Amino acid sequence: MIEKKLAIVVPCYNESKRLPVGEFKRFLKDYPKAAVCFVNDASTDRTAEVLKNLQSEFKGQLSILEHAENKGKAEAVRTGVRYCQQQKTAPALAYLDADLATSLEECYSYLSYLENKDFVFASRILKVGSVVERKYSRFLVGRVIATAISNALQIKVYDTQCGCKVFKAHLASLLFEKPFVSTWLFDVELFSRLLVHFGPEEGLRKMEEIPVKRWVDRGASKVKISYFFRLWRDLYQIRQMHRKALKTSG
Repeated sequence: MIEKKLAIVVPCYNESKRLPVGEFKRFLKDYPKAAVCFVNDASTDRTAEVLKNLQSEFKGQLSILEHAENKGKAEAVRTGVRYCQQQKTAPALAYLDADLATSLEECYSYLSYLENKDFVFASRILKVGSVVERKYSRFLVGRVIATAISNALQIKVYDTQCGCKVFKAHLASLLFEKPFVSTWLFDVELFSRLLVHFGPEEGLRKMEEIPVKRWVDRGASKVKISYFFRLWRDLYQIRQMHRKALKTSG
């Protein structure tokens, strides 16, 4: 069996119609040192069947975990990361959205950054030569949220919510041992846990924000509009927890 370099966790909820199966097949064939761990979060459609059919072709690279009840994206990612860590699937772990707005290949390419960093994340910064296709309304909302997040954690970061994070496996316990406060802002909690554990200066040295080469919005968001109001409550809770933890650790 080929030793794996990266295990990518992919949370799934009712993805049977939009899961880009062909892209997963091509990636797994071209990257034998990659593994993919799907976490089916109690889907009510044919997601389980689609995943099992895919697994039958890539048994050595693909695993499937099942939630009996829907627990949300944060807990699905947490389940997958903890499993990959316990199984020692690979020395580097990642998670990625099922629609592959950021490609599997680009996610895998971030391994090179782990030579000098411990935690890297994709960012939808539009640069010369890059492609970021995103609805303008989502862009505006995203900028407001990103500014609030930067203020809450007191760090300069452009985009915490792009669904591609890659990190060394030894960080999994620190980052994912405890459940998250927020279902959709759990990425912010990861930053907080890093900064609290290592201290703000050392924590920032261990991470890097990487502008995506290509990010394509592939359909409607699964975040309900009503959550936009709850989001601010979640962010306030995270902010309070973060600042209290910094004071305690200091």
